[in-house]
Formats: sequence, C-alpha cells, structure tokens
Amino acid sequence: MSLIRINNQYKINGNVMFSFFKKDPIKKLEKLYKDKLEQAMHAQRNGDIKSYSMITAEAEKINDQITQLENEAKT
Repeated sequence: MSLIRINNQYKINGNVMFSFFKKDPIKKLEKLYKDKLEQAMHAQRNGDIKSYSMITAEAEKINDQITQLENEAKT
C-alpha cells in the first residue's frame, strides 16, 4: 500500500491480496496531518503567515480524508 498525492489529495493505493502486511492507512494520514500542523506552527512562529495558512489548509484536507476513512470503516 502506498500513499500517493494527486491534485493535492492523498489517496491510498494498494493490493488486497496482501492486506495482512499493510499498515493502517488512517495512521499514516494521522502522522502526515501531525507533521503538517507542526510545519504550520514553525511557519507561524517565523512570521510567515502565508505559508502558515497554506500548510494549515493542506492539513485540514488530510483531516477530512481521515474522517472519511473512519466513516467508511464504521459502515
């Protein structure tokens, strides 16, 4: 399974045959989300508000994908 970025959206791509070797895609996205928030924090501390807002927007898109995957897992 791999995490690919297409048009500023992160997609999970993988093979079902070896699903027991795969890591949880939600955990990957959560780590990516956490990293983006940390990058945004550093940009804000350095006074780069434009980068802060762009990175925060990317983080929110990732968070939306996490929410979507969690909802799909519940059904």
